Amino acid sequence: MKISEVRAFALAIPLRQVDPPSSWAAGAGKQILVRVTTDEGLTGWGECFAYGAPMAVISILDDALAPLVLGHDPTQIESAVDRMHRALMIWGRRGLAMMAVSGIELALWDLAGKARGVPVYELLGGLCQSRARAYASLLRYDTPAQVRQAVSAAMKLGHTAIKLHQTDVESVAAAREAAGERVELMLDTNCPWSVEEAIRIGRRLERFDLRWLEEPVWPPEDYAGLARVRAAVTIPIAAGENDATVFGFKELIGHGAADIAQPSVTKVGGLLEMKKIATLAATGSTTLVPHSFYYGPGLAATLHFAAATPGVPYVEFPATDLAVPLMAEPPRFEGGFVAVPSRPGLGADPGLEVLARYPYRPDAGRPFYLR
Repeated sequence: MKISEVRAFALAIPLRQVDPPSSWAAGAGKQILVRVTTDEGLTGWGECFAYGAPMAVISILDDALAPLVLGHDPTQIESAVDRMHRALMIWGRRGLAMMAVSGIELALWDLAGKARGVPVYELLGGLCQSRARAYASLLRYDTPAQVRQAVSAAMKLGHTAIKLHQTDVESVAAAREAAGERVELMLDTNCPWSVEEAIRIGRRLERFDLRWLEEPVWPPEDYAGLARVRAAVTIPIAAGENDATVFGFKELIGHGAADIAQPSVTKVGGLLEMKKIATLAATGSTTLVPHSFYYGPGLAATLHFAAATPGVPYVEFPATDLAVPLMAEPPRFEGGFVAVPSRPGLGADPGLEVLARYPYRPDAGRPFYLR
């Protein structure tokens, strides 16, 4: 069996309109799927991170990476990944290029599972848990009142853990008031503050009993600064969403910068890197909670990773649905948990009508700027 085609699909499936509205909604409605086809007619589906510059990711995939895997055995995943990493040595060890690697790598895992007739978690070491506890990942909102409304809506759906994306203390206070004491709250600030600001504001946030404070420092690579914040506040620090490969996490963990490591399967290089990072985190007594604000194979791959990796306490689950499902059979959320797909491969094949209905458009081309 040999790879005969690698094709990327740039999509723009919008988020379902919700109340309260969010300025993030337009930027989050972008997706990149990768389809790898074999000469025997099998197909595997992967996903690249798409919120920044989708067409740039696809250009790297088409021009630099696809030629490296065409004609090769798709089940030889380590070999394929090694070729791609070496080809990117001088220009692509993180960022857009590693997002493209991730998309192909996930598609190869999907193919390998389908070829063997088993779900991917069986290829990653076997089942540790058949369902994963999910936390609802909210969008960012303009006012504390909107945050209170969004938290209440997530609780009505059955979520018992909710992540905010606010940068003001008042919104966190509103969220805690709405959630009460039984619901866990996390706060992802997306790198807005200096080290000194993060310490000052972090101390003000301590009274809200947050499960973690995520990426409080700009720039995200300031591991020494993160370590200073971690030493100065009582809230656990989470980071790593924007890192790539196990070596990025070696720096993060080695600096003592985080209590919780958050690799993203569509950014770090795929599932092989995720498993390496899990081992590294375990040696550093660091909890691993994957970043997974995705709706397609990226989310499914994260669920397979969590299923086959001991000690993963949560997976991230978007609180706002797409206007139409990206996957033909999307994962089911029920009672605070998401079931791990049990079909062969990732179980994340898209609905083909969705590919035709929601192609990426130039007017959707603005990157997702955080504000």
